[in-house]
Amino acid sequence: MNDIIHAAGWALIHFLWQGALLGLAAGLLLWLMRGARPGARYAVACAAMLGCLLWPACEFAGALQTTPRSLQALVLAGGDSAFGQSELLASIDNRLPLLVAAWLACVGALLLRSALGLAWIARVRRTGGADLHWQQRLSDLAARIGIRREVGLRIVETLASPITAGWWRPVVLVPAALVARMPPELLEALLAHELAHVRRHDFLVNLLQNVVEILLFYHPAVWWLSRRIRHERELVADSIAAQLTCEPRRLALALSELEKMQFASQRMALAADGGDLMQRIRHLMVPQQQRSNWKAAMVALGVTAACLAGYANARVDAGNLPAARTPAVVDFRSCSKPLWPGEDLQAEHTGTVTLSFNIDQSGKVAGSRVVKSSGHPGLDQAAQAGISKCHFIPAKVRGKPIATWQQMQYVWTLE
Repeated sequence: MNDIIHAAGWALIHFLWQGALLGLAAGLLLWLMRGARPGARYAVACAAMLGCLLWPACEFAGALQTTPRSLQALVLAGGDSAFGQSELLASIDNRLPLLVAAWLACVGALLLRSALGLAWIARVRRTGGADLHWQQRLSDLAARIGIRREVGLRIVETLASPITAGWWRPVVLVPAALVARMPPELLEALLAHELAHVRRHDFLVNLLQNVVEILLFYHPAVWWLSRRIRHERELVADSIAAQLTCEPRRLALALSELEKMQFASQRMALAADGGDLMQRIRHLMVPQQQRSNWKAAMVALGVTAACLAGYANARVDAGNLPAARTPAVVDFRSCSKPLWPGEDLQAEHTGTVTLSFNIDQSGKVAGSRVVKSSGHPGLDQAAQAGISKCHFIPAKVRGKPIATWQQMQYVWTLE
């Protein structure tokens, strides 16, 4: 369990720079692809979001096998070896259980929030009203768009925008106010938009987004990528709906009507009011000339690949670096002054002996050897006998006691 906690803690810390790298790479690509089709930009944003999930997952899996060293490797790669081997990393390592506990508490709260959202959708799906006329029109649109499974429709009093929920048994929740006040042709355009989400299985992608947002809630790049995904997704659904109705202007008018309302925000569902409504209206009324800038995109991919290669090299170079650890500390109360051998005391022998000794996981001295003799075997043996009586707080890596070798000097002087 201790290894799992520390592996998770280091994975969360490493994602601070990993997420920043992924966000910068995705931002550059999306900027270069600003004239491309929304579907292409959507794919790039989704790939970056998937990377945000897989990279720390791989980091976590690797950390379970070896001590995480990526942060230390980056420090040492920058030339500051003293800092890389200082007690700062050890201090962070000791606080990882607290960090992981705080992360789990926040994840639990966000999971509860999402579960309540799903429960609300399930309840509304059961208790929402039915409208046979609009159910038939929705089924006709679904057949025209190529959806073979049944798509349900429920009328809900507390919504201000249509919402799509479910994957295996999808349902479109329609506000009662829209059914009563919106012109039928405009409401039909909004329903076509929702059916576009159903055909593309966007609900599953939205669930995956929520998982990443919950697990990596602390990183701004995750939330930025999630907003871009939702924005591009709505543009793609708008394009499909416009083709289905053969009237982009009709959907634009419907979105304009939605803009005048107070919108609901259900993060676990797909709502027609997602994204920037004004930008979506402009996209429908005045489509941008689509252009592909693959040369520029290849340059961005090259930069991203170089960054990832640098990270991989840092991981390889870190293989021989010492892991961040807390050193062993002697308990002076357990030590006693070594006895001066009688013959050496009578002969007034003096000198300095350097010992290397092994401290096991329990803090006991398991063995010692003379690295540099004092010149007198009796003094050397007395020093070894003295160190064997000491007890230590063992060294730790990731909070786990380990056996280590340390050195110290005994100075024999006559006063």
